[in-house]
Amino acid sequence: MTDIRILVLSGSIRAGSYNTKLAALAAKTAAMADAKVTQISLADYPLPIYDGDLEADTGVPENARKLKAVFQQHNGVFIASPEYNTAVTPLLKNTLDWVSRLSDKGEPPAAAFRNRVFALGAASIGALGGIRGLIGLRTILEIGLGALVIPNMATVPNAASAFDSHGHLANERTAGLLQETVARLIEEAKLRG
Repeated sequence: MTDIRILVLSGSIRAGSYNTKLAALAAKTAAMADAKVTQISLADYPLPIYDGDLEADTGVPENARKLKAVFQQHNGVFIASPEYNTAVTPLLKNTLDWVSRLSDKGEPPAAAFRNRVFALGAASIGALGGIRGLIGLRTILEIGLGALVIPNMATVPNAASAFDSHGHLANERTAGLLQETVARLIEEAKLRG
């Protein structure tokens, strides 16, 4: 059987980010299910604000090329995304925009998002757990970039008190949602692996 490789990232680089905690827990959950997991921080891939004139003058930044390669080395991707004003974070949107600009010869547009499976999660201090932002992110990935996004989503409401001292989710139902989402991501990745 082919090894299933799962990439995990957070749409936040804020110190103490609840979504980075969620990403770490998703990575641990996937590793416990015998997936080969890579967790990255977008802080390691800084990018300028997307600008078509900048792209025309200097091309796509090298960090976008590196991220495309990282995406393409994995069968599945878990994104933990904060909700900013009911939408995706500017950091994550900008990253997706730059990476989508790269299609080498013979590749479809937004090649980094094709032929792999995506799963979404969010942690929010509000009662809805970031679900509104995930709806927008799903639209960007599925309709804008042609990605396959599983229907399961892991949402963590009241994130300020949701994680215990070991970084696990204290609420059994919320922990179960994450477990189901990661399991479905791996299952779908195996079907396409």
